Amino acid sequence: MRHLSLPSGPLRSSNFRLLLACDVISATGTAVATVALPFAVLAIGGSASDVGYVAAAYLVPLMGFLILGGVVADRLPRHQVMVAANGLQALAQAASAILVLAGHARVWELASLAAARGVGTGFYLPAAEGLLPHTVPAGQRAQANAMDRIGRNGGQIGGAALGGVVAGLAGPGWGLAADAVSFAVAAGLRAGMRFPARPSAPRTGMLHEMREGWRDFITRRWLWVIVLQFAFIVAILTGTESVLGPLVADAHLGGARSWGVILAAEGIGAVLGGFVMIRFRPRRMLLAASLAVPAESVFLLALAVPLPVPVIAATAFLTGGCVEVFGVNWATAMQQEIPPDMLSRLSSYDALGSFALAPVGTAVAGPLAGSFGTPAVLAAGAILIVVLTAAVLLVPDVRHLERQAPAASGQPGGLAS
Repeated sequence: MRHLSLPSGPLRSSNFRLLLACDVISATGTAVATVALPFAVLAIGGSASDVGYVAAAYLVPLMGFLILGGVVADRLPRHQVMVAANGLQALAQAASAILVLAGHARVWELASLAAARGVGTGFYLPAAEGLLPHTVPAGQRAQANAMDRIGRNGGQIGGAALGGVVAGLAGPGWGLAADAVSFAVAAGLRAGMRFPARPSAPRTGMLHEMREGWRDFITRRWLWVIVLQFAFIVAILTGTESVLGPLVADAHLGGARSWGVILAAEGIGAVLGGFVMIRFRPRRMLLAASLAVPAESVFLLALAVPLPVPVIAATAFLTGGCVEVFGVNWATAMQQEIPPDMLSRLSSYDALGSFALAPVGTAVAGPLAGSFGTPAVLAAGAILIVVLTAAVLLVPDVRHLERQAPAASGQPGGLAS
């Protein structure tokens, strides 16, 4: 009688398989909501500025709780922190869906519920960054990062396409409901993860651990320089995807369905980029990562014209692939260079810095477009991305950080079955 063989590589770990499933489900729901939420705001009579305010309401508490979330994730089982965060996100998005579907939603209510989701995400992100390295052996982390990002981007493809169809045909409220369900399912699956007990270690006060994380963060020049760069880039991209892109789609490209197609194309590019990164392991990780960033400018310029939907979708496809080159190399560099017991804390400073200007980007995108025109704002963002990347490449620590050879042997971070 033949026996089924275990999968190879990271998929041998049951914890990694659960992590991958949860990330695919969550990414699908989030992509649906990314398309649906701006059109939900517009459908209840909100303005372009209101779309930005709702997006900013999500980002401000996210940033406010990131550092605390990093400390909590370094103290408690990370997967349990993520379960609680997913539960809060599910409840908040379900309430948004009910209000929109009932026809009683107001902008301030959607903003308040977006803020509650932001609190959950503030605890979720540092725990998520610190969890993956514990699910696979050290030598498989680059491959696991690529596979996880392939899964998430695959979810984004389906979710963006589904979000466009659902928002265009059934209404944006159903898209928000789908996101709420995805959070609940992911929380249930993640609760099934099992890890060995963490070794006990003396604990100091939370403020001390925050300061310790900050000192370690600022001593790594490659880390804070790129985080500073992405504070501006994330603001530009968040303003584009949350506000300016939907406005261009609504005015010139046929509405939510076209925007869903464009975001789905970005996801397809990201999936293919992830497959490339399973095999492509550049020696100078951050150099390769940084050289991929300016591709995002091409997408912004295509929207600025705007070019026909298929052409914009092609630039989104290119952007998605290049984002994966950056993302996999960045995650692998973080996991290689930062001690495991500090990873969630430093990841929280990474996320805080990267999102620091995102609320500003979403809040001012609409007013700036009204004052100077959407094309001018998008073109200015594209130019700034190129200039910032050129400045970062002048830093030797970024150009010269090298991938280390994995140890000859190592134990998995999670249980396999």
